[in-house]
This record gives sequence, structure tokens and C-alpha cells, in this order.
Amino acid sequence: MSSPATSSDREKVVSKLPGWLRQNLKVRAAQHGLEIQQAVEQGIVDWCRLASTPGSIDTAGADSFSTLLPPGQWDEFRSVANDRNVSLIQGLAQSVQLWLDNNPSPGVERPAITRRIVVCNQKGGVGKTAITAGLGEALAEDSDKLHPVRVAKQLLDALRAADDGQEAIPADGPLDVENLPGPGMRVLLVDFDPQCHLTNQLGGTPLPMDGDSLTNHMGGTPKGELRDLIITVEPETFDDRLHLLPACNDAFLLDVRLSSVRAREAALERALAPLEGDYDVIIVDCPPSLGLSMDAAAYYGRRRDGEEAGKSGALIVVQAEDSSADAYDLLTTQIEDLSNDLGLVLDYLGIVVNLYDGRRGFIATSSLQGWVDIKDPRVVGLIGDLKEQKEAVRVKRPLLSYAPRCQQSVGMRALAREIS
Repeated sequence: MSSPATSSDREKVVSKLPGWLRQNLKVRAAQHGLEIQQAVEQGIVDWCRLASTPGSIDTAGADSFSTLLPPGQWDEFRSVANDRNVSLIQGLAQSVQLWLDNNPSPGVERPAITRRIVVCNQKGGVGKTAITAGLGEALAEDSDKLHPVRVAKQLLDALRAADDGQEAIPADGPLDVENLPGPGMRVLLVDFDPQCHLTNQLGGTPLPMDGDSLTNHMGGTPKGELRDLIITVEPETFDDRLHLLPACNDAFLLDVRLSSVRAREAALERALAPLEGDYDVIIVDCPPSLGLSMDAAAYYGRRRDGEEAGKSGALIVVQAEDSSADAYDLLTTQIEDLSNDLGLVLDYLGIVVNLYDGRRGFIATSSLQGWVDIKDPRVVGLIGDLKEQKEAVRVKRPLLSYAPRCQQSVGMRALAREIS
């Protein structure tokens, strides 16, 4: 059946479609950046032009499905189906499957140079570890499934409100979302903090002091292959795309060991370079330090020859309060000094305002406006101070699998796409 739609150039069509086929259609249309009605329209056009009827499709359990088509297309389709002695439900299923066959999944585009994201701030307690984990999880989500993502417009509206001195959209309030395929990237999370927070939060075990570690490899005294220390994070959710290099408490001694290492700024790069071919993105969770270890992390995130600007670099995590601003100044001064001394370019990927709660009043809202006013680097994420992240840490599970539809997860996915 069909009925007039609100759009003057479309009519509403109601039929039936198996649930599995409907899901495949939703995902594939999103992967190609199309609306479902466009995919169905093209599928029907191609089906009507076939010289012979395709093989039958199992439509058992088909339930109601509606879409919008150009006026007259459904009548033409009905006529062709009648000529072929095919039911409308079967004909529609064949049309959708034909479109799927003609438009295969585009797959995941792999970067020519492994992206390196350094998550940093000299101040502790701002949530660098939570952002590192959430960003990595969002980048590793399945490209053949749809996941709720906060629409970019909402973040822009919040930032414009702050820019105009108005109250920002609360990060703990209702969010508009759209369902998008996951990026499907191969991600390595590097716990570069001797406190081992990232390792513990994701259910890993810190490396023993008498064993091998990233510190040993950076210090030039490896006891084995670094890749042998890597663990897979929740394969039932992320398949084999999300990995973790656990930390060891020996990283407290890293600055001392680096002081006697040749070309110490490149020590982290020398250690991680053999792993880069296995990953699309490597994300380093930095300690709250301005020592030699931060120099090594900044050097690792620099823009390499032939690399596009803004693909690798520093992602700075702050809170909407004054002490984060002081720490930000110290960090950027260190980065600028290192860049000038070594003649390198470290791109700022943006600022993430974490643990935001507009209900805290003037302190929070005015601080958010202060971050927005910086402009370069710009604010690329606004993550609320909500309970799900704390709960995920307590049960030692990734946030995006523990609470995949919570507002923090939705915001992490938006952040991942904002810096991609």
C-alpha cells in the first residue's frame, strides 16, 4: 500500500521486510552515507530492469517496513512483480538484496602512517585515562554494526552558547543521537603511567617489576619482544581490534633511566615502532608529568614526513575549573620549547573538557567559556560527569561495552569522529 507523504516529491510505502535484511540495509546505507529510502529506490530501479527474476529470499517472519519513494515507482514495481508472478514482499526483499550485492561494504580505510595520539595534561585527576580508553574503544567499534553517536551539531551548539556567554547544553542532559557504523580501526592503548590506571580500569594486570616492560625497552634493556606483553581487550565486543600494552610500576624510574639514554626524546618511538604495522591508531595515556617521559611522548606524537596535518598529535584533557588552566599553560610551554629545540611539529588535536557538570554554576560555565575562547586548539569533546564511567571502572570493563548507549559513550564516539 502507499499513501501521500509530507514531502511533495515522495510517497509513503508500507510493506514487509525480514528483520535481518532490514538491519543489513540500515548498516550498509549508513556505511555509504545514504538514507534508507535512497537505497531502496535504487534497489527497486535495478530489480525492475533485470532480465530475469533473482533467486527467492527467505521472508519468514517479515514485519512491517515503510519508506518513501518517488511518486509512481511503487505502482511500476507492483506491475513488474505481477508480471513475474512474485509477491510484493518477495520482490521488495529481492530489490533490497540486489542493492546490497551491488553496494558492498566499503571496508575500513587504513592510514598510510599509523596515527599516534598522545593524551596528556600535567595535572592529575582530569580523566586522561577515561578519555584514552573511551576514545580507543570508540575507534575500535565494529564497522558492520550501528552505534549511537551524539550529533556534531549538539556539541557546536553547546560551544556557541558558551562563546556567547550563555549556559551551555548540559553534558548530562538529553542528547540527540544518530546511529553510525563503527570506525573498525585496529587500536593499541599504551599505558604510559606508572600508576597503571588504564591497565587496571580495563581489567588488565600491571606488569611485574622483575619482568619485561615498556620502560626496559625505552631504556635499552629489553628482556623479550614488546608485542609479547600486549593483551586483547574484551574480544567479544571489539573482536581482535582493541589491544592494551600494560604499564609497570618501574615507569616511576623512567626519567632517571632516560637521562642516560642516547637520543632520549626518541626512546618511546624506538620502542613502539616495531608495533606500528599492526595498528591503525596508537593512543598513549601519559602520566601527569613534565619530565623526560613527556618529552618522549610529545616527540612520538609529532607530525612525520608525508603525514597529513592533524592526524597525529596531542589531545589535551582538562576540566572546567581553574587548576586545569594552569596545568595547560605548563604543558603547552613544554611542548612549544621541545618543538623549537628539535625543529619538529606537534599538532594539537584539540581540547576535551571532561567531567563537565553545568549544575556547578558559574565556575563550570565560565571555565568552559574560557576553553572555548582559546580557539586553537579548539574544544573537540565535552564529556559529562556521570555515573556510568565510575561504574565501568569499578567492574573493570570498557565503558562502551558496559554502557554502550549512555551519554558518556555517545560523547566518546562523537569525540572519535571529531578528531578523525
